[in-house]
Amino acid sequence: MEQRISLVTLGVADVARAKAFYEQLGWHGQEVEETVFFQAGGLALVLWGRDKLADDAGIDDPGTRGFGGITLAQNVRSRAEVDEVIATATKAGAEVTKPARETFYGGYAGYFADPDGNIWEIAWNPGFTLGPDGTLTVPDFSAMN
Repeated sequence: MEQRISLVTLGVADVARAKAFYEQLGWHGQEVEETVFFQAGGLALVLWGRDKLADDAGIDDPGTRGFGGITLAQNVRSRAEVDEVIATATKAGAEVTKPARETFYGGYAGYFADPDGNIWEIAWNPGFTLGPDGTLTVPDFSAMN
């Protein structure tokens, strides 16, 4: 199996509401058959009805809202950009779960939950390089010892 992720699909309660939220963040999506696709660098973020996603995956979904053990993260180029993104998300209806602050690794980050409870971390990490298109390159940690 290749080491790559092509799509991240979020099961949402209301596709139209979720699409509107992400559009308020400045994202541009395409809706096809009640599914919204956002190009996000080298992968796609997909919004799909939670019930349809659970059925497609062959699982029972109790529909509970809570931490599912997964966060999405967007690295940005500065501390100020962390604050800007979190402020924009808050205006769009996100709930800040952890205000931005200095991190143990020398960066700056905060968290918010989208209207469906999906958790996003917005971070500036001086050790992770971002390309002009936003592509993150994981550093060679073995060279840091």
